[in-house]
Amino acid sequence: MSKKFFVKIVTDPDVDLRKCVVGLACAAQAISDGYEVDMFFAADGVKLLNSKYISGINQSGTLPEGMIFGMIKTITEGAKKIYCSTGSQAANGVTKENADSMLLPGYTDWMTWSGPPGVIALSAESDVQLVY
Repeated sequence: MSKKFFVKIVTDPDVDLRKCVVGLACAAQAISDGYEVDMFFAADGVKLLNSKYISGINQSGTLPEGMIFGMIKTITEGAKKIYCSTGSQAANGVTKENADSMLLPGYTDWMTWSGPPGVIALSAESDVQLVY
């Protein structure tokens, strides 16, 4: 029986980057293992969708070169649904109007702006929930 995973990232990567990376790594691994994965980025976890922020993590030397981009690529190409909190994005300076200059390339192809209704829907549809 195949499991459907819901991975929610809400931790501020400035506070606990390791927890955020573990969340991304688990989502990417589940996708690579053939599971159906839905993601929701909320609170300060939305920073992980910001292109300059991700580039900064890559350049910091905290992770092996390109590792964060590899996980993000696996998720953006393989997750069934990826939602982000509209309010959390706004609290971090990202709106639908300026998102093109701030978010990861191609976000309009894989990301859905949402809020609590999206969290509830994705949670209700899942078999396994992982929160980071």
